[in-house]
Amino acid sequence: MSKIIASAAIRGAHKIVGRAEQKYQEALAKWGPDQEVGFPDTAYYLPIIYAMLGIPVQKIADMKPVLERCRALLPPFVKEKAALPYLAPALDAGMATFFAEEMTEAIRYLEAPNFYTKMEDITPDNIWLGAASDLIFRKRGVEFVDGTAPGFAAIVGAAPSAEIAKKIATELQEKNLYVFMCGEHEGKRFSEQLVEAGVQIGWPTRLVSFGPDVSAAVFAMGFACRVAMAFGGIKPGDYRKNLLYNKDRTFAFVMPMGFVTDEWYANAAGAIIWGFPTIADTPIPEVLPTGVCTYEHVVSNVPHDHIVQKAAEVRGLKVTVASVPIPVSYGPAFEGERVRGEDIYLECGGGRTHAVELVVSKNMDEVEDGRVEVIGPDVDAVQPPAKLPLAILVEVAGRKMQEDFEPILERQIHHLINYAQGVMHIGQRDIAWFRISKGAVDKGFKLADLGKILHAKLHQDFGVIFDKIQVKLFTEEKDVEKVLAQARDIYGKRDARIEGMTDETTDTFYSCTLCQSFAPNHVCVVSPERTGLCGAYNWMDCRASNEINPTGPNQPIPKGDMTDPKLGQWTGVNNFVLNASRQKISQVSLYSIMVDPMTTCGCCECLAAVLPMCNGIMTVNRDFLGMTPCGMKFTTLAGSAGGGAVTPGFLGHSKYNVTQRKWISGDGGLSRLVWMPKMLKDECRERLLKRGEEIGIPNFIDMIADETIGVTEDEILPFLTEKNHPALSMESIL
Repeated sequence: MSKIIASAAIRGAHKIVGRAEQKYQEALAKWGPDQEVGFPDTAYYLPIIYAMLGIPVQKIADMKPVLERCRALLPPFVKEKAALPYLAPALDAGMATFFAEEMTEAIRYLEAPNFYTKMEDITPDNIWLGAASDLIFRKRGVEFVDGTAPGFAAIVGAAPSAEIAKKIATELQEKNLYVFMCGEHEGKRFSEQLVEAGVQIGWPTRLVSFGPDVSAAVFAMGFACRVAMAFGGIKPGDYRKNLLYNKDRTFAFVMPMGFVTDEWYANAAGAIIWGFPTIADTPIPEVLPTGVCTYEHVVSNVPHDHIVQKAAEVRGLKVTVASVPIPVSYGPAFEGERVRGEDIYLECGGGRTHAVELVVSKNMDEVEDGRVEVIGPDVDAVQPPAKLPLAILVEVAGRKMQEDFEPILERQIHHLINYAQGVMHIGQRDIAWFRISKGAVDKGFKLADLGKILHAKLHQDFGVIFDKIQVKLFTEEKDVEKVLAQARDIYGKRDARIEGMTDETTDTFYSCTLCQSFAPNHVCVVSPERTGLCGAYNWMDCRASNEINPTGPNQPIPKGDMTDPKLGQWTGVNNFVLNASRQKISQVSLYSIMVDPMTTCGCCECLAAVLPMCNGIMTVNRDFLGMTPCGMKFTTLAGSAGGGAVTPGFLGHSKYNVTQRKWISGDGGLSRLVWMPKMLKDECRERLLKRGEEIGIPNFIDMIADETIGVTEDEILPFLTEKNHPALSMESIL
């Protein structure tokens, strides 16, 4: 490694550790050793320290041994005459830097609780997001596993101008990368430049403004560590496996823009330990030989119009972007983009007009592949902010096409359209909501481009099941009303098909092993009356997926003989799970939380837990951030019951599954449910009312406690007693 870089990194590390020690002493004097510290709403404590050392920093006192470790790691300053090599001490300095900066940022949360928004989005007066909560992390982190996001660019400093910043950010988004931003150069920051250029920043657009200082780089590195622990199954403290996982799986790199300070060098040295190289726009010394990183470690003086491509090359990133013939940028990075009031050129649906989308099968001679028709006025016939009704009718034909595949294709419309820059899509079916921005129209975007997107992407992703596709877009009220009536009739028939199915009506269930990349022993068994615990798959979806990809994660499971009708166990299911779990799990109950419950991967929509005092069961959805009567928040529950382990008394499940008839029927069924968050109760209200009627307790929904009643068993038990909740008179659940 260059002597200049090593010297600067070590100097920077000494400065950063010194500041952290001073912050620690000030915090200790002000709050005392027992003051809780950490990043809000996460079960990963300070994640870099937790991942590398296995030390959960929960109180100020816990920082002392870590600071001692920092001092032990810090190498002496490089002398004028020193023996080579410089690599090892520089990397030690980088690790000490991250430990120190994590503690500094944790203390910042104490000093200024509102310094960071702690949300997915910026606010009008605060663009600094801070550490990702577990809710954000679970939602976004899985994209680093399934390939939706191959990695991230950690940008430090600022570009020469806002327009150059916008161009670089857009190019990174087009490669499906996240952009993590921190630090300043000459009073400017990259994230602020994007705001100046009118670019939406925040987690939804993958442009994440972590913080104004270089110390916020630890939020990016901590995110990578959490991905390895949560989705790679790597245990805290197993630093070697964590580092190798990120080197091999997370295609990240550092992109300093502007003068590289000693502190920047220290952070870059730390990133190299994870295999993340540095690509700079200034003429700093280069480190070209390979070693820790896959290829070069430091490449410098790269022109701004080549820096993204050079970074991808140095990191070994291979990006596949489908060719979509539309005039705006296209890719997953634009999926979370909002089109707000002043930016709207055209709006369809959302309560303003009717908007509906429908996929139907047709005969081969009725479909002309690639044909896109706009029937009614297009964007060039209206003035902003315009409103039009819209019906998108997608007609597909193919020898392998089946009616059951229609909703699978229809569900793709949402994210495929959202991938277009300047286009927003919310909802589905007959509650769809579209917005097209003025910027997109200025570039030439028209309604026909929606059809071009669907033709190109559905062919690319699902071409194995159909041969031809044509798209019709209606914008006249009478035509939209006609498609709407047709769609609602088809929706009703689809819902009736799945509602009418029971586990007894089929000899075949389906597996889902999509999550085995981060929970190796987890096997989800999906039956007609037990949807996938992530909420994304039901039995029909799995069947369709298997038809499309016979070697994929959704394999048919012959049920075999039933060995326990109460618990829901079959010989075929147990045999499949034994093999698919790598001989780790020999039995699984589809209907019980107490006996051989199904494993949980950590991506579940809800987690249920037994409440012994109440003789019942509570469930909590991922969106609820508060405390629950089992004494744990959702994030802690997920950490305890996730990862593919069998955990009696805990069960991951989907929201829809709560009101399916077989839900925990082996333990008493829905009548055991004594607590759930109000937001989940409201979301499931209609189905809960219907199920209450079915079980002979019409007012059952009013017997279920929520956080407005209490968040401990002691608080909710009097309410359950007053309501005469059926769980209290049932046999003991333990």
